[in-house]
Amino acid sequence: MPPDFPPNFPLIYLLPTHIELDKLPELRSKIPTLTHDINEASIILGKISNKERAKFELRRRSVLTEDINIPSARLLTPETQADDPSPPPKRRKLESSASPLPTHDSRQTAIPEGEILDDNSSTLSRASLEDQWIGSTTEDDDYSIIKVVKLSWFMDCLAQDSILPIDKYLIYQGRKIQKIPSKPPPNPDDILRRARQEGGNDGSSARGFSQTYLSASQHSRTSSHVKRPELVHESTSEHERRLYLPPVPAYLHTTYSCQRPTPVDPPNSSFIDELEKVRTLRTLEGDKIGIRAYSTSIASLSAYPYLISHPAEVERLPGCGEKIAMLYQQWKANGYLEEVEDAKKDPKMSVLQLFYNIWGVADTTAREFYKKGWRDIDDIIEYGWDSLTRVQQIGVKYYDELQEKLPRREVEEIGQIILDHANSVRKGFEMVIVGGYRRGKKESGDVDVVLSHPDPAATLNSVVDIVKSLEKDKYITHTLIMSTKNSERGQTPVAWKGQDRRAGSGFDTLDKALVVWQDPSWDKTASPKNPNPHRRVDIIISPWKTAGCAVIGWTGGTTFQRDLRRYCKHVKTLKFDSSGVRSRTDGSWVDLESDANGPAPDMLTAEKRVFERLGLEWRPPEERCTR
Repeated sequence: MPPDFPPNFPLIYLLPTHIELDKLPELRSKIPTLTHDINEASIILGKISNKERAKFELRRRSVLTEDINIPSARLLTPETQADDPSPPPKRRKLESSASPLPTHDSRQTAIPEGEILDDNSSTLSRASLEDQWIGSTTEDDDYSIIKVVKLSWFMDCLAQDSILPIDKYLIYQGRKIQKIPSKPPPNPDDILRRARQEGGNDGSSARGFSQTYLSASQHSRTSSHVKRPELVHESTSEHERRLYLPPVPAYLHTTYSCQRPTPVDPPNSSFIDELEKVRTLRTLEGDKIGIRAYSTSIASLSAYPYLISHPAEVERLPGCGEKIAMLYQQWKANGYLEEVEDAKKDPKMSVLQLFYNIWGVADTTAREFYKKGWRDIDDIIEYGWDSLTRVQQIGVKYYDELQEKLPRREVEEIGQIILDHANSVRKGFEMVIVGGYRRGKKESGDVDVVLSHPDPAATLNSVVDIVKSLEKDKYITHTLIMSTKNSERGQTPVAWKGQDRRAGSGFDTLDKALVVWQDPSWDKTASPKNPNPHRRVDIIISPWKTAGCAVIGWTGGTTFQRDLRRYCKHVKTLKFDSSGVRSRTDGSWVDLESDANGPAPDMLTAEKRVFERLGLEWRPPEERCTR
């Protein structure tokens, strides 16, 4: 039974995110004003810690909001608002150039960087809190303002047997963005009158209906203008089909995609392709949490071995749930997703996509270009050429050519040329072509190769000599990035320096060259200029003792790589990247590739040993296609 609190709690909705399933019922039973309708809740409790995650959880439940600035020293109550000379917050006006994406999961509000809450806010009295939640508020306050609060607030209230101020627990505060209904809400008297007419003159029936209706109408916080989710219409045969859905494979119950087979061409590729387009939209919008959520859903669907025939199949898969099931239903009915089609008509999203496709331009830079007023490649050249990095200039110069895909045959030819030049520098190099080619893709966006040599002296600074040899024969036209960090520290695996290390530093410290490639051979009698397209090629050099990690790190799909790192962190207390494995306990390098006879005899054996010693079932590259 919930504790005997005074009835001062607002209506509370509990987010199940990051709460163990077996603990949810007990936690819910402790909330005396729990509601299962997020639209009528004043407080959203969550085991989350940041604003981005809060906004994502609201969006996935079809609650769109715009930010409300939170006063740093206090939370405004109706009384303090009366003394506050500042005008009330206004709805943000959407500019004509803003991306509308008018779907139920639209990202219409940006996340300000560096915005933090002041934890030193003054303490509010219980009376002022009651005023804030239930005292003389307007209908707009009741229905449009939403607050996401840390779960610890409620637990602290229980511990102290009183309702505490929410200021230092507040994660996010926003105003709901709702479409105003064109029709006024129905009059209860009209409903009753029609019900009596349709039900005849039986007084008992009318009284019974009246009592039932009045009982339901006591839930006065439910807004009449809240858009309810569409019901899934289901016939008897469809209901029976749900009972005979194929079982979810045991390997799909894990949250780590590195523990399950994911083929290059899954049965549900068409639907997954649409979800990938939505993920790209999240990337262009800078929604990192949305990117991770869609990546998880895509990886789960990609590993599902059956052709989906019902939304219920989607909803039960890990990382999918009701939201992805609804998208599947929409795609199944229309053949497309509304958000994707809306984005195609949105000039802003088209421009961002154009800029994002430039090699060397990330999503953040694409948005910066747009804010400067640039709308096409010509604008970049005319107004911003001198402000571009050399890599971006090359990306602009060869934009069209670098968009072309490479067939497998051409990838193999480029790989063989690189290996030949490496062995001309020093005999005995081995090579593995990695990336999408190794996962079995028919076409690749670029060429990634990992080179290694059993003799440590052979790999020391070898990337410089290999690139020089390729430049001499005119295969490399531009060297975009040349990194020799691994050789500079004597090819010693770098120790992990703990959680406080600056994000991104030390990630994949292997020697590498990122270059632009062009076949120097052509018929000079037919054309005075080389007509062969420019290609993107990455040459990675790994010492032999960590070659297995290098091959793994440059082979798997993005989500496979992310989950491999998560698995190593949470299950093995290890830090994994392409340059080796380190202990999170003492930071030291962990050798997973050698045995009693010394290092692995070849790069592929080394790769298999890493899987085995991490406690992972071996997955061939063709089963690491998490996209």
